[in-house]
Amino acid sequence: MIDIKHHGATSGVTGSCHELLVGESGILIDCGLFQGEEESNGAGANSLSVDFPISHICALVVTHVHIDHVGRIPYLLAAGFEGPIICSEPSAVMLPEILEDALKIGFTRDRALIERVLGLIRSRLVPVPYDQWHSVFSHSDADKGEVSLSVRLQRAGHILGSAYVECEARSGEALERIVFSGDLGAPHAPLLPEPKPPERCDRLVIESTYGDKDHENRETRRLRLKAILEHALDDGGTVLIPAFSIGRTQELLYEIEGLIHEFGEAEPLDWSRLEIVVDSPLAANFTGIYDRLKHFWDAEALERVQQGRHPLSFDQLTVIDDHKDHLNAVDYLARTHRPCVVLAGSGMCAGGRVVNYLKAMLAEPRNDVLFVGYQAAGTPGRDILRYGPRGGWVTLDNRRYDIRARVHQVGGYSAHAGQSDLVRFVTGMAGVPAEIRIVHGDANAKQTLKECFNQTVSARVLIP
Repeated sequence: MIDIKHHGATSGVTGSCHELLVGESGILIDCGLFQGEEESNGAGANSLSVDFPISHICALVVTHVHIDHVGRIPYLLAAGFEGPIICSEPSAVMLPEILEDALKIGFTRDRALIERVLGLIRSRLVPVPYDQWHSVFSHSDADKGEVSLSVRLQRAGHILGSAYVECEARSGEALERIVFSGDLGAPHAPLLPEPKPPERCDRLVIESTYGDKDHENRETRRLRLKAILEHALDDGGTVLIPAFSIGRTQELLYEIEGLIHEFGEAEPLDWSRLEIVVDSPLAANFTGIYDRLKHFWDAEALERVQQGRHPLSFDQLTVIDDHKDHLNAVDYLARTHRPCVVLAGSGMCAGGRVVNYLKAMLAEPRNDVLFVGYQAAGTPGRDILRYGPRGGWVTLDNRRYDIRARVHQVGGYSAHAGQSDLVRFVTGMAGVPAEIRIVHGDANAKQTLKECFNQTVSARVLIP
């Protein structure tokens, strides 16, 4: 028997957790946090415990280290999971870092306890190079024959270290190649190579975050970003970008460095006046990791490095670590007319330092709020995006704040594939999967993508 079960990301885009059962043994693909109103079988943002049997789970495979894919790992360990944590080599470097932050925010401030948990996680990590098969288990049963499972990680182009997972599963006479997409990146995204479809696939579990739309092409979104930054240069406003610490922050820094390099001191706007602030210790930490792991970058980014440029560490970039410095920066930018771009977490405005900036700056028309990632239902980010263009308001820390700042969304920096990219991922396979399961998307995105697949491929398409 080879079966697939879903323990998250079926009613929205967070809480990713899927199970592949081969015979009586299984693996999990991701174990992420729920955010906003999303939940699965009673588990949600306010109920983080692992609510499904795990005694037969032999390994956890991590597609990438975003919190909605890895945030429940401490709870999985607490539930008794004792197997390895298989991931790409860059993810093995980043996973303890992201979980340290998650533990401090949602689990405990006890440093000794945090170190014990992180030590346990590090001891379980099994870094696997891309495009290399790794045996998870293999045994023979007198009645059921051979039962085995091997996995292979392929570049997904979503964030550094991201992977889709190919699974070669055998249970007696049954032999299947099953692919879990994780989160797929958009083509031509900064820094990372785009994903290439697997050579073959019998069953596919695919994300659908943007299954109902396509993003702007890279040049269009770059010009939109340029126009927003020019608004700040023109009237001394702040462009506030609620950015996820991993992926989008680094891509935006890369694009902003490119704009500054191209336009420099060109009239009538002097781009050298624009200050870029990363106000997030976690984002700063991961930016440093991106820099150290630049051998995983794409050819375009490496060419910039060879030219002597520093795409993630340039002169106009300031990093804020200390909390007092953060509060001073909020006050200073709210009072002055210094053109500035601030990248601060969290990406959905559900907490973190971005909230203080929003409280201080949402009421000022000279400021801009730029969303570059998906905003889940029930998060302040979704409300700002929905009500901001109407001059509405948002609730932050139980207080109402009017929105007079300009609100933008540039989907091309979402780090997620658009609808056409998802379809190309499937049609680019040598053999179309017999079954496609659509997860990790809102209801409309999943339904739209299902209809699109029904028109383009001859697979059985399901929405779990």
